[in-house]
Formats: sequence, C-alpha cells, structure tokens
Amino acid sequence: MCGRFAMDQTVDELITEFVIITGEQPENWTPDWRSGYNIKPTERIATVFESSRAGEASVRRIEGARWSLIPGWAKEQKLKYPTFNARSETAASKPTFKASVASKRAIVPARGYYEWKTVGKTKTPFFISDAQQPLAFAALYTWWRASPEQEWMLTTTILTRQAVGTLAEIHDRTPVTLPRHMHDVWLDATVVGDQHLVDAAVDASLDVGLAPYEVAPLGRDADGSELIEPLFPGSSALPGA
Repeated sequence: MCGRFAMDQTVDELITEFVIITGEQPENWTPDWRSGYNIKPTERIATVFESSRAGEASVRRIEGARWSLIPGWAKEQKLKYPTFNARSETAASKPTFKASVASKRAIVPARGYYEWKTVGKTKTPFFISDAQQPLAFAALYTWWRASPEQEWMLTTTILTRQAVGTLAEIHDRTPVTLPRHMHDVWLDATVVGDQHLVDAAVDASLDVGLAPYEVAPLGRDADGSELIEPLFPGSSALPGA
C-alpha cells in the first residue's frame, strides 16, 4: 500500500520531468497541491493527466487532486471504504475504478514513499525511493461533484501491486511505479485502458530500482526534510540484509 509519501519538487521541475503543456509560464502559477515530506490521504496532491475534446489534440496538465478517489456515481464524498489506493489486480473490474482505468489515468509524482515493517507489535518505518530520479506512481482520477450546483472536484488514487524482493520484506504491497518509457503510454487519453494495460504498467514497474532505508518515526504533523534522512547513514538496505 501507499499511505504516506514525500513530494518536494517545484513546478518548474515537474514541468521539465513530465513535459507539461501549459498556457502560462511556471513562475505565474500558484500550485493548488501540497508539497512536503509527510503527505497523507485526502490531502491535495500534484496529479499529471491528459484530457482532450472531440476533434482536438490531447493536452497534458498538472493540477491538485484530492488523494482518495470518489467514483462519479457516488452521492457523497465520504465512502464506506478507503480509496487512496487501488489494487492493480482488480482495478479494471471494480465498479469504483474501472471507468478511470478506461479513460482517466494519471501520474502522481513523488520523491519517495514510506512503508512500515511490522514484527510483532513493533512497526519500523522505511523510506523507499530512487536516488537518481523522482518517482512516477501510476494513478487513476475522476471529476466528481455532489450536485449540479457544486464545483467539480478532481480526485485520484494510486495503484498498488504485489511487492517482490527486498520490498516484500517490508510490506506485501507497493505502488506501481512507472519507468520513463511508460509515462506517455499510461497517460495517452486516446487509448481505452483495460486490465492488459494495467498489467503492462505493473510489469514495467518491476524494472524500476527502488531502495529502502530505515528512518526515524514519523510524527503525524512533522513535515521537514529530516523525515527522509537515513536513521543509519551510509546504509540503504534492510538491517541484516
């Protein structure tokens, strides 16, 4: 799963990394998402997606989205189950996510994410990242509103897959992290997505090299760069590995 992550890139860096097409210069933007080192579900997070109108070319955008997807058919914002993550194995068939798999796929940029290794009653936090580049989580999105009188709300969820290798020693789930060559494929608004596309994203994510290292416990309201500092400097592997 992915329940906390860090994203400290500037608008300029995100535009350079994800080739955002905009009508304004980055310095004129006021980002409507939260950057930081302790981002939680339901907060607004940077979300990259493509949209198109009939007869027009797709435009790639970056906007703030509520991190917990609300399906278009939902009557209320609060659901009976968490939707900040979507299992890749079933996303294309679940009523909550299947419409988004088909036509509303996104990328959530991240510096890295946190996961906790549980042994008995002890939970040890790890930060997981790629030291060479930011991460691109495969995501889904919706536009939702409770009634025609209200404004549309952009909402998103991060896809997860079965963890393998070292990551599986920490937790059995991990975000689907897209390599560069899958960015355009995943975001292409002209492609009708299905389980085969999701599976291709999962397979590609296995080639992304992620390294975990232990960090200090996260305070709920803490949000400084010290949160991603290694607890044991010079070590990027699991203790005893």
